[in-house]
Amino acid sequence: MTGEFSESWLTLREPADAAARSRELVALLPGPVRTIRDLGCGTGSMGRWLAPQLDGPQHWIMADRDPALLEYAAAHMPFPAVTVETALGDVTELTAADLAGTDLVTCSALLDLLTAGEVGELAQVCADSRTSALFTLSVAGEVTLDPALPEDAAVRDAFNEHQRRVVAGRRLLGPDAPEAARAAFEKAGATVITRESPWRLGPDLAALTAEWLAGWTGAAAEQRPDLRLDGYRANRRESVPTATVGHVDLLAIFG
Repeated sequence: MTGEFSESWLTLREPADAAARSRELVALLPGPVRTIRDLGCGTGSMGRWLAPQLDGPQHWIMADRDPALLEYAAAHMPFPAVTVETALGDVTELTAADLAGTDLVTCSALLDLLTAGEVGELAQVCADSRTSALFTLSVAGEVTLDPALPEDAAVRDAFNEHQRRVVAGRRLLGPDAPEAARAAFEKAGATVITRESPWRLGPDLAALTAEWLAGWTGAAAEQRPDLRLDGYRANRRESVPTATVGHVDLLAIFG
């Protein structure tokens, strides 16, 4: 899998992630949920958001390929009824045996970094183990900025192209991930429920908004150098806009 994320970026985005994720889907989880495996856990923000919403004792298996992030995640689950273990490895290596005894598998902002084939394999692993899945914050490709500028649509389209790029022979799903995941889990026999989970950025989250804008426009410029975005980027830096960034949450339940 591609994608490396710093602790500082993951920490910066945690409040926006927590506000965006669908609590409605949590209420639909088949229970009891006692053992949860969090794929690509990063700093553990998914666990810190979800654990307080679940009843009873929980055991979290934090899985990531970054040992430093695993160490951080394990040390920052401050709930008395929660135990944590870590698993070093890549999401593409997950097997049904890994999910033995697991009630729920989760991930956040991960599916867009996978290929269609990898998402299909992940859905089949969940099906084979009969493990429900709650996958949040998959990029949907929709961005609305206020105030709007004429270049917004071109930047959005270029960014989405960048998200779908080929890396080491792998065609990333990018904003196609929500629909690909829905199709893969339905094909695997799951009942699938989705909800929109947009980020809502702006002056109240100025540091995150500025960092997101830099990454969004930077990827667009890398994908389409002909757009000549220096002036656009300067305008956006000068005054922090409000922004709605589309994501989708997915719950898949097996029988």
